[in-house]
Amino acid sequence: MADNTIVILGAGPAGLGAAYKLRRERKANVVVLEQAPVVGGLAHSPEIGGQRVDQGSHRLHPACDPVVLEDIRTLLGDDLLDRPRHGRIRLRGRWIHFPLKPVDLLLHLDPPFAIGSLLDRVRKKPWSGNGRESFASVLWDSLGPTICNEFYFPYARKIWGHDPDELSPIQAKRRVSASSFPQLIRKVMSSVPGFKPPGAGRFYYPRHGFGQISDAYAAAAAAEGADIRLGCRVTSLTRTDDRWVAVATTGDSTFEIAADYVWSTVPIPILARLIQPAPPPEVERAASAIDYRSIALIYLTLDVDRFTEFDAHYFPGSDTRITRLSETKVYADRSEPRGRTTLCAELPCAAGDEHWNADDAALGDLVAADLERAGIPLPGRPSALTVRRLRHAYPIYTHGYDKPFDVLDRWIDSVPDFLSYGRQGLFAHDNTHHALFMAYSAVDCLVDGRFDEDRWSEYRKVFNTHVVVD
Repeated sequence: MADNTIVILGAGPAGLGAAYKLRRERKANVVVLEQAPVVGGLAHSPEIGGQRVDQGSHRLHPACDPVVLEDIRTLLGDDLLDRPRHGRIRLRGRWIHFPLKPVDLLLHLDPPFAIGSLLDRVRKKPWSGNGRESFASVLWDSLGPTICNEFYFPYARKIWGHDPDELSPIQAKRRVSASSFPQLIRKVMSSVPGFKPPGAGRFYYPRHGFGQISDAYAAAAAAEGADIRLGCRVTSLTRTDDRWVAVATTGDSTFEIAADYVWSTVPIPILARLIQPAPPPEVERAASAIDYRSIALIYLTLDVDRFTEFDAHYFPGSDTRITRLSETKVYADRSEPRGRTTLCAELPCAAGDEHWNADDAALGDLVAADLERAGIPLPGRPSALTVRRLRHAYPIYTHGYDKPFDVLDRWIDSVPDFLSYGRQGLFAHDNTHHALFMAYSAVDCLVDGRFDEDRWSEYRKVFNTHVVVD
């Protein structure tokens, strides 16, 4: 196996996790090509306002595969903190603790909302949409109109930019962890002693930001002999004479790498532009038919120790534009830097729309207005404002998305010695622990220098059962 070379596209958790395992367990020659100047992808922690912050709200959940979790514990040591979840949701003008707690619900839940939700269980009013199963119909029929109209539907419009009835039912099954009333009750009761499953209400978090996980994997992979090249943009992938040739640019120079395998974690539509010879026209059409939701991350640095005691605030209502606000300093329970903290507001958008193109100052004002409206105004003007725009934040599962995705997936599957995996590569709503599990699964399929496609197919079935943990 040591003579085989594997080129990995992308240095996010999936790419780095595979690089580490390939070097440690398979001794393959591994070259990781990453377009950004840093590792981590969406899970990178940039430094803003003199602090390491995350790109949105990130946690390592106890649902993490035990083998993956043990490796992360080994890599991070005492820097992997075990933290209590302490967020809240703004619902009908009131704040509700998240994860949900029975006592908090009794004290703070809006009474008309509570009564309406209970009456919905008795009335069982069926969804009266256009007759097809959808994100809307799945949640409406299982949770009722009150919870849907006041929480899930406005939140869905904000996150994915589509009416709930335009979204595939798979969106509900893969993205909503409590998509039925019994599941919702179990989620509420999970905070009660005697009903509390292991890990409920807690999460793991690296002391120096969530990106420390990717940094640790990169360092460990490099120590094992992986060649990680940052600032490299791949321009083409050509299959000739039973080998791959990757052409990439870095700065003003161009270079080539010959490889036996290519493992890609980049968004799957991009592959239709990279792989040569060019794919059939139907593949190119399929690549243009699926899309990702973009996001603007708006960072506000404040001259206070902490903004609130909460790690994350959720805003499902249509009266605000942002969907979530997180404070990394609270996640890590840091005291430093004294007198300064940085908030991250998440604003889903479409690349090229008014929010994507808005200048930074306008986005800062938008967040300030939303927080004022929510009853948690900023304690003064931010001392610094930074905006990061991410093009491929969430896959959008509109009705019929699965047909073009299947075309792309079958085409990639037919390309010799090529693997598309990870959150972006499989167009999946997944957490970081899911992406790492995919990476470990891929390495498990590489046996005696050959990739076991049948075993990978079985793993794909497991991936399809993943549900995002919020």
